[in-house]
Amino acid sequence: MSDVLPITKIPRHGLPPRALVVGDPDRATAVAESLEDAVLVGQNREYRSYTGSWRGVPVVVSSHGVGGPGALCQFGELAEAGVRTFLRLGTAGSLADGITDGDLVIAEAAVRDDGVTQQLIHPEYPAFATPEAVVALSRAAPEAHRGVVWTRAAFSPLVLTLPMADYLAARVIAIEMELSTLLVFAALRGLRAGGVLVIDGDARPEHPDPSAYDPHRDVVAAGVARATRVALDALIDVEGAE
Repeated sequence: MSDVLPITKIPRHGLPPRALVVGDPDRATAVAESLEDAVLVGQNREYRSYTGSWRGVPVVVSSHGVGGPGALCQFGELAEAGVRTFLRLGTAGSLADGITDGDLVIAEAAVRDDGVTQQLIHPEYPAFATPEAVVALSRAAPEAHRGVVWTRAAFSPLVLTLPMADYLAARVIAIEMELSTLLVFAALRGLRAGGVLVIDGDARPEHPDPSAYDPHRDVVAAGVARATRVALDALIDVEGAE
């Protein structure tokens, strides 16, 4: 048997029990640059994984790419290698007044429109963040918005045409692509999980032309830098993480 797992190419055993997961491999690298003694421990396709320490606590930083199915592969292999607490750091579109570019959103739960978790468990099963993860993230970012987010497989503004009036009325505050997959996976495995998201645009239909969507502006970059510190602080602060 190989010493590395087949999809992410991470070591089969012995990873730290805490992982920060992100979509973009370059974001994983950027986060790793903030760690002490960062080491690249696996790279394949969209998956790039590092180990290192944050404030003296060993952690993993790993990218999962775009969308729930591929992310699920990463979550499964990280868990096999020893991870027990996952926090997702990502970006999202705003669905609420007062939540603007660069703001942080802490997910308490997610709408399961991810295109994959219905193949894991009945659709009535909720996607909920572990309470300890929500508390740790809120402690690290008391200014952040908290609420329910919508995980949607077809998230791109260029293809998102589904009417969202019901979700807006139900006070869903942001839309992204992978979090409900993580939350359901973790709950089914008895693991801890949560997420903090950085707003990179307004996803409501009355707002500007979707072709103008640009997640690479300075205000978003500043939010991601803030959220990186928040997520790492929360990751080592989650109660019962080991």
